[in-house]
Amino acid sequence: PAGSREARRRIGYLAELFRFPGWYSADELLELHQRLSGSSGGPAERDELLELVELTDARSRRVEQMSKGMQQRLGLAQALVGAPPLLLLDEPTSALDPVGRRTVRTLLEELRSRGTSVLLNSHLLSEVELVCDRVAILLHGRLVAEGSPSELARARGVEIETEQGAQVFEGAAREDAPRLVAELVAAGRRVYGVRVLTSTLEETYLEAVGGETS
Repeated sequence: PAGSREARRRIGYLAELFRFPGWYSADELLELHQRLSGSSGGPAERDELLELVELTDARSRRVEQMSKGMQQRLGLAQALVGAPPLLLLDEPTSALDPVGRRTVRTLLEELRSRGTSVLLNSHLLSEVELVCDRVAILLHGRLVAEGSPSELARARGVEIETEQGAQVFEGAAREDAPRLVAELVAAGRRVYGVRVLTSTLEETYLEAVGGETS
C-alpha cells in the first residue's frame, strides 16, 4: 500500500535541495541510509554505489569537504541504496558540470538496462531529450502533453546543403528528402549534406504551456 514502510523501501528519492550532515564521510552516509532502509548490502553495496557515481576515491572524504557536484553524485548513490525498483529524481543534474551530467546520463542508462524505472523531474530539457523514453509536460499540475521525444517533435522542414549554401524546404518531411535531393542533382547542383529538421523539446514545451510558467 502507498505510504507503507514496504512501499517506501521500494522507492529511491533525491530532492533538488537536499542537505547531508557535513561531518559524515561518503561511506558513513551510505551506511546510515542502509540502516534506515533496512538494506543488507553491507560494504559490498557501498563499494558498488560509490563506483557507480565515480566517488570511490572520495569514500573517506567528509560531505562538507565535497564540491556541490560531488555531493549531488553522493545523493544519487544514497537514492540507490537497497536497489529500489523505482527512482524519483528532482533536478539531479542542476549543479553538475558537463562531465558530471554525462556521468549521470550514463548512470541512468545503466539503471534502465537493469530494469529500474526512473521518474525524472527537470527543466533542463536538453538532458530530458537525451535520456527519457517518455515525456510528460505539466502546467499548473495538469497534463498538457505527453509521449516519446520523437512523438512530441514537430516537423520543421528539410535542410539541404549545396555549393550555394544551405537551403531549407519548409513543410517538407523525411519522406520528401530523397526526391528533393534527386531534383537538385538533376538541376546540376552538388549536394553535401541533408538534415531533417524537427522541433526541440524546449520548443514543444513552450508551445504546450503557451509561454506560462509551470
